[in-house]
Amino acid sequence: MYSVILHGRRLVQLQKLPYLRFAVENASAFPNPFSSAASDADVSLGDGRKGKTFTVSYLVDSLGLSKKLAESISRKVSFCSDKGNPDSVLSLLRSHGFTDSQISTIITNYPRLLTLDAEKSLGPKLQFLQSRGASSSELTQIVSTVPKILGKRGHKTISRYYDFVKVIIEADKSSKYEKLCHSLPQGSKQENKIRNLLVLRELGVPQRLLFSLLISNQHVCCGKEIFEVSLKKVVDMGFDPTTSTFVEALCTVYGMSDKTIEEKVDVYKRLGFAVEDVWAMFKKWPLSLANSEKKVANSIETFLGLGFSRDDFVRIVKRFPQCIGLSAELVKKKTEFVVKKMNWPLKALVSNPQVLGLSMEKRIVPRCNVIKALILKDLLGDTRSKLPPLRYVLITDEKFLERYVRKHDDKQLVAELMAIFTEEHAS
Repeated sequence: MYSVILHGRRLVQLQKLPYLRFAVENASAFPNPFSSAASDADVSLGDGRKGKTFTVSYLVDSLGLSKKLAESISRKVSFCSDKGNPDSVLSLLRSHGFTDSQISTIITNYPRLLTLDAEKSLGPKLQFLQSRGASSSELTQIVSTVPKILGKRGHKTISRYYDFVKVIIEADKSSKYEKLCHSLPQGSKQENKIRNLLVLRELGVPQRLLFSLLISNQHVCCGKEIFEVSLKKVVDMGFDPTTSTFVEALCTVYGMSDKTIEEKVDVYKRLGFAVEDVWAMFKKWPLSLANSEKKVANSIETFLGLGFSRDDFVRIVKRFPQCIGLSAELVKKKTEFVVKKMNWPLKALVSNPQVLGLSMEKRIVPRCNVIKALILKDLLGDTRSKLPPLRYVLITDEKFLERYVRKHDDKQLVAELMAIFTEEHAS
């Protein structure tokens, strides 16, 4: 009997799913590398500081976005000093009934939309969807939920994806399951994708992940037998379908043979990892099986060169598998800062390797500068023996400020520490 998966309030038995017949009874429970559910590539229309500055100002003034969010979007798309095209896009959306709140959501999730031609590209697509009977409220809701539908080409593709989103939204509202595949050509990639996404929905995969896979250019949901076998492997591994890690594991496993998986596991075994450790790492970060032996070996070399032992490296990777994907330069820079400038011992990084995944500018440096200021004022004791545990660099901004800044009675000291903290954040 196949694995049973918990989905909210109900259990779904895999062998009873209407669209899925597993091809292999004894398929290995070993997964492969997750290629993130990416969508259409974001387009940049200008790389200069001037273009980014204009884009940030435009997004703040026209859509009311926060400066921080606008700056994040400007790294993906910019329009120099010409606001004619984005203005026409916003005007088009408003003419079709989209509220300012919906437009902000759309641009936040799909900033490339502002670079598309309102008259030749977006307008005809919106008119086509309305010609199929979509009401204004339905159209604005669905496009706001999955705006990248408007980046797809061809009326057939757009209409099928639109219908899928509509069915899922309505079915989730009424707790009913509906079938969509009847209108699709037998054996087509789109039929396979819709069918497979409906299977994933029955397993409990939430809307946001389903829609991300829908508009993705990846082929993970376009196959049939390979999808079925890959899904069984992930299910048998015990991943929770309601989490993004489930989808990551599926994308990792997709198309990877048992032999390839075993070879990936052997890479880690040869480097001192136990088999159970490899699978524990995979459960934390599915991409860990995508690493080549050379990549893992290079990572070991980097850590050994910084004074860590092989046993240290194994412990670090077990706690934070993502460290293998970090560049040697980044690992060296962060390790030297923590150990040489702040005087934390190497063993502190072994116990808290997640620090290596944090931003130097936004997390590590601001917090460490506050700690150094407190040490200089003799408020934390001796710099070597009284340093706070490194794990406090990992806590949220709010908790850090409460613990090291706001707790002081001296208002001038609090203001000084806040200035140190926020100055580094802004730099």
